[in-house]
Amino acid sequence: MSYALRDHTADVAVEATGETLDSVFEAVADGMAAAMAESIPEGGERFSLAITAEGREQLLFDYLDDLIYERDVRGTLPIDNRATVSAPSESEGVADGGGGRWRVEATARGVALDRVEARDLKAVTYSEMDLSQTEEGWHAYVVFDV
Repeated sequence: MSYALRDHTADVAVEATGETLDSVFEAVADGMAAAMAESIPEGGERFSLAITAEGREQLLFDYLDDLIYERDVRGTLPIDNRATVSAPSESEGVADGGGGRWRVEATARGVALDRVEARDLKAVTYSEMDLSQTEEGWHAYVVFDV
């Protein structure tokens, strides 16, 4: 699992790869944290969140949006992200992943914002978003409004 920050006009983008869908979600979230702060201290409390959505891309968008919301509400930078992504089940009548409910159950370690020098990311965007399966695993590209 890896990520890289990419310049994007007045915004910032995170490009991430992972062997699994879980690991690419984690990598994008860690990349988002890196876009907000260059160095991260130890400590902080873990918190959890669970999100459902109708599609994979929407789930990734909503997951990152919830992490930004948690940052604002808790006053913490969400780092060391862990995610478990579940596809809609066959019983929902969805064999190809469309039309059912995708779910991510995640945790993050929240480091108090007053302990880091952080840049504000305002929002995640759908602009140029990519979440695709490759021969090596998964690829994601997400642009954030700064």
